[in-house]
Amino acid sequence: MPELIVHLKEHRTRCGLTQAELARQVGVSRKTVNTVENGVFTPSTPLALRLAQVLGVSVEDLFALPEPES
Repeated sequence: MPELIVHLKEHRTRCGLTQAELARQVGVSRKTVNTVENGVFTPSTPLALRLAQVLGVSVEDLFALPEPES
């Protein structure tokens, strides 16, 4: 399975939130937000939806698949 391209940090900082603040708003630990931002952990669908909702963007704005190689 290809790795996700993660834009979470860009959207979080644009909203002026720390990892801890975002974590509190979505109901997870700061470490979870950190591991998602660094591509170590792939979020569940409900978590991805909550992150997008809190940040006011779509899930596709936060996460993308790499372009297929030709």
